[in-house]
Amino acid sequence: MSSIVLYIRLRQKFQAKMNEIISIEKLAHLIGPKDMTTGLKQKPIYKVKPEDNAFIVIDVMDIIAAIYKEYPDVDIQTVGPSQTIIEVQPKKRKINTLFFVIVWILLFIGAGLTIMNFHEDVAMRSVHQKIYYLITGTHNDKPLILQIPYSFGLGLGMILFFNHIFKKKFNEEPSPLEVEMFNYQQDLDQYVIVHEKKKSELKRHDD
Repeated sequence: MSSIVLYIRLRQKFQAKMNEIISIEKLAHLIGPKDMTTGLKQKPIYKVKPEDNAFIVIDVMDIIAAIYKEYPDVDIQTVGPSQTIIEVQPKKRKINTLFFVIVWILLFIGAGLTIMNFHEDVAMRSVHQKIYYLITGTHNDKPLILQIPYSFGLGLGMILFFNHIFKKKFNEEPSPLEVEMFNYQQDLDQYVIVHEKKKSELKRHDD
């Protein structure tokens, strides 16, 4: 039994450019004898090709097979995920200012209509009128003293809820949107791994 042990932990996901040569160093963390890991880190495993999809999945077995070609007696121990996802960066496109403004306006109007329809459904105006009557004892069709602070509070509440104002965060706690986006990304990565693995298996079968 070999006394040399090499530990491998694949990265979860990273980005690569077209025609970039992916070495072991970019795919995984290696722990072992320094003279061994220094050479292995530069060993190429894959080259991104134009015919590749937006996502490429590399299995840990591919890395192990490449290592065994040079060190057949090494004892390899894997830690963490068994696949890593390479996201191929598309060519940068110039932002169309007119398109950006149109999308921004549509989102702004859509969000405004959503809030207005919600308040209409729950009869918020009637609620304000009743609250004003309970406090003052008089009827007022437009209780602005309640409606104006409520409008400002609604916007402030949204900012505090999402924990963001432009790119600035109020604290390190993730917002509900960030948590949902994280969960969505985890599910998407898992789907990519399974989907790409099936495609590679079918390709090998056809070959």
